[in-house]
Formats: sequence, C-alpha cells, structure tokens
Amino acid sequence: MKKTSLAIVIVLFFSLTSLTKNTSPTDDGWINLLDNSLDKWEMYLSYKHKDGYSGKIPTDADGKEIQPIGYNQNTNNMFTIIKENNEPVLKVSGEYYGCVFTKEKFRNYRLKLKVKFGIKKWEPRTEKLMDAGVLYHSQGEAGADYWRAWMLAQEFQIMEGHFGDYWNIANAAIDIRAYISEGSMNSVADESQNFIPFGTHTENMGFCMRKMRAETPNNGWTEIELVCFEGKSLHIINGKVVMVLQNSRYFDGEKFQPLVEGKIQLQSEAAEVFYKNIKIKPINKLPAEFENYFK
Repeated sequence: MKKTSLAIVIVLFFSLTSLTKNTSPTDDGWINLLDNSLDKWEMYLSYKHKDGYSGKIPTDADGKEIQPIGYNQNTNNMFTIIKENNEPVLKVSGEYYGCVFTKEKFRNYRLKLKVKFGIKKWEPRTEKLMDAGVLYHSQGEAGADYWRAWMLAQEFQIMEGHFGDYWNIANAAIDIRAYISEGSMNSVADESQNFIPFGTHTENMGFCMRKMRAETPNNGWTEIELVCFEGKSLHIINGKVVMVLQNSRYFDGEKFQPLVEGKIQLQSEAAEVFYKNIKIKPINKLPAEFENYFK
C-alpha cells in the first residue's frame, strides 16, 4: 500500500472513530443517541420568558439583569426520560427556554427521530402554537440567539402546522429552493424553484415555510429526517421532502464562513414536547434518491 493511501485510511479511521465515540452502531449503520440517562447529551437553560419579551436580557423588579440558569442544571426536571413500550422517551416540559445538545459534533449524516407535543404551554406561548425544533450545525456558546437560549445553528422547525419550516439562529444563513415572498407573504419552499438566500446579511429574512403539511394528524408521533452533506440539507417529514437547502453558512462579523458541522440541539420553547427513536447515520456521499433535488 502506498504511503498516501495508508494516510487516507488512517484519517478515515480516526474520523469515524471520533464520530462514533461512546456510541454503538447497529448492523445498518444507525447509531442510537437516546438512552435512559441522556449520556450523549448536555443541556442549557436560559429564562422563563414573559409576554412582551423584546430580545433584551430580562431584569428583576429592581432593574438588575437576571442571569440565565446555564449549562447542565436540570431545574424543575425540565428534561426527563420516561418509558413508552419499554423504550426511552425524552420529555421536555418547556417551562424554560433552552435545549439539550449532543456532546459530539457531526458532519455529513442522516438524523431521524420521532416527535409529538404534550399539552402544557408557558408564557409567552400560552395563546400561540406549540413550538420546538431541531437545530443543526450548532456551534459556539448557547445564548447567541434572540431568545438567549441556543447556539448559532440552522433550524428544522417543529411547530403545530409548520413541521419542516426553516429559521436561521443567530448569524446563520442558507439558500433554499423557494418561491420568493411578495408583500407580507412568506416565502414557501418548493423544489421546482431556484435557490434563494435566507438569513443574516441576505435580502430575505431568516424564515421560510415548508412546502406542505406532512405531519401525522391529531398530534400522533411524526417521524422527521434531516439529511446533511457538505452544506446541503433536506427537511423530511414522514418520508416527504418539504424543503431543500444548500450553502449553509454564518456571518462572522466580516464575512461568511461555512457552517457544515456541529452539535445537534433539541429545543425547549415554552411547550411540552416528547422526542424518541433518535438515531444518526454517518454518510460519505449524498444518498442517490436525493441527488436530483440539487441539480
């Protein structure tokens, strides 16, 4: 074997080892991320936000800034593991804004999980739709966003009536195949359209609606899949592609930088939500069934 070939093998071996550290892949290559003790996750909690929140650090009655709860303090048992058919389910109460996030960073993968909402809502969403999300390519410190709860990331929205929408988190941006917005109307994703930019330092706000509703009716368990490969991504709901994205990036204050890897955050956003069957599979190329979405 040539030295160059040997070097490539060594690099690939250590890359795979890093990705699967403390994990056990199944025969089909999927790695389970959820267990009975959240061993593969950490957490961050910020605030119990109130109605009328304006993006500023909350203050107490004396006008003094309130500090966020911070990392790995599971106040009021915000994040708990319950059992369904003897399988672990992550229950997120939603009382505080925040997240659980993977200890490891990931690049080039398929992520699958099942999700449904509970019944509890908290300020400032008591009169609004139940809301949560999967944040991918997450980097830096938590609290970088408007709600002071999450890391820089791209969002795969989980929301009543809006499974699969896109939001940019902090200084993120991305290009999406979508119809352009007009007036007060939102842009709507569709694979028949050209890619247009969304997010920080683009001509469009950091939001785009999914192509269609595809979640399970009556708040049944909905399977979502996220496919990520070298800055490209697909938002998939119950097997249906609802958004095609590429050129994932963030603005560092001077110029755009690639945003193609990072941790995975599961949001707590003032609504009770349940996650289960969370698994990830490393890939070394875009799956063939999705190639035409990017041509």
